Amino acid sequence: MTGWITGPLAAFDLETTGTDIETDRIVTAAVVRLEPDGAVSAERTWLLDPGVVIPEQAAAIHGIPTEHARAHGVPAPRAIEEITRAVAEVLRAGTPLVVMNARYDLSLLDRECRRYGLESLSERLGAVPSPVVDPLVIDKHVDQYRKGKRALHALCAYYGVSLDEAHDARADAVAAARVVRRMGEKHRHVGTMSLTDLHDLQVRAAAAQSASLQAYLRRTTNPTAVVEPAWPVVPRSR
Repeated sequence: MTGWITGPLAAFDLETTGTDIETDRIVTAAVVRLEPDGAVSAERTWLLDPGVVIPEQAAAIHGIPTEHARAHGVPAPRAIEEITRAVAEVLRAGTPLVVMNARYDLSLLDRECRRYGLESLSERLGAVPSPVVDPLVIDKHVDQYRKGKRALHALCAYYGVSLDEAHDARADAVAAARVVRRMGEKHRHVGTMSLTDLHDLQVRAAAAQSASLQAYLRRTTNPTAVVEPAWPVVPRSR
């Protein structure tokens, strides 16, 4: 088989203070490079002092309480600059960037740049970040009717990928890259696509998935529900 799955992949992951891209903050981050055999050949990780209290619920998930982040974390503005620069370097090189639920991680990174007056990833690249490979979007596209959860741990179990330290940014990034490579091997029509075609497919698939969820929510729980269709970065509100 030839295609993007036979080459190197980079992966990016965040652990945060919550799930709101407009208000929450980055606590840890990782950018890793995986070779075609799945081995990690390069990595960078960050622990940040996010400048706010880390909610107990978030700390219970990723294991970083406020006191630890304040004592050992890098000041957020410096770390956000380093993270954004590292991600930009990956994409400028044309290496596929694997991001599980990219709409969240890349949008939060965008808002953090805005918060500290830094150039965003899109501004540095002069375009929407690409090529991005999102295991969540691809899995929902290729296996739309499979029952069960689609979180990273569930995808790892389904595709036979080890995830020993869930909610550790480095471990999650590595697992996401290995999972998406397995997806591409199983679903050859996706694994052999050009990166441009794959990126465009995910833009369309993410919009369709959002529309489907929005329709479901309006039928069942919230008649005015709105689910953001944009991918991989949610536009900033004016």
